Amino acid sequence: MSLKASYLLAAVILSLSLPACTILSKADVEAEKVEITKVVRNSIGWALDKDRELLFNCMAQDTNFFIYHPDSGSTIVGFEAFSKMVDRVFMNEAFKATSFDVRDMRITLSRSGDVAWYSAVLDDFGEWDGQPSAWINTRWTGVLEKRDGRWQITQMHFSFASG
Repeated sequence: MSLKASYLLAAVILSLSLPACTILSKADVEAEKVEITKVVRNSIGWALDKDRELLFNCMAQDTNFFIYHPDSGSTIVGFEAFSKMVDRVFMNEAFKATSFDVRDMRITLSRSGDVAWYSAVLDDFGEWDGQPSAWINTRWTGVLEKRDGRWQITQMHFSFASG
């Protein structure tokens, strides 16, 4: 192979590999954060109308999905377990969501732009058989992955400050 052909081949290989090395622009990052914020808020807000489809569209529907709740007995492992819990608790006629607030949201995107993690403070209000219930000042973290062009939550962790 001639030197000229070698340079041409190297240039082609380099040009084909550059898209894999691109970093999101500031505008792209901000647009992704808007989408991520919507998914995170919908993962709580769905309950106001009991829009199960909206909730499930927010979640990664696989065996690796998990949620740590404040009590160790309520840990969810796998989407199937999550789906059963949603039906048993949130779709139950005794449950009614009344309002929620998500604040102090921080979102970070990976350099590749297909994974993100967030932290926020959540107030979540509802009723069970007409009796008020609430999580107030709940620390909330999670990880999302962009799959087939959609952001999906792969894991979440809720906790209460102890002092």
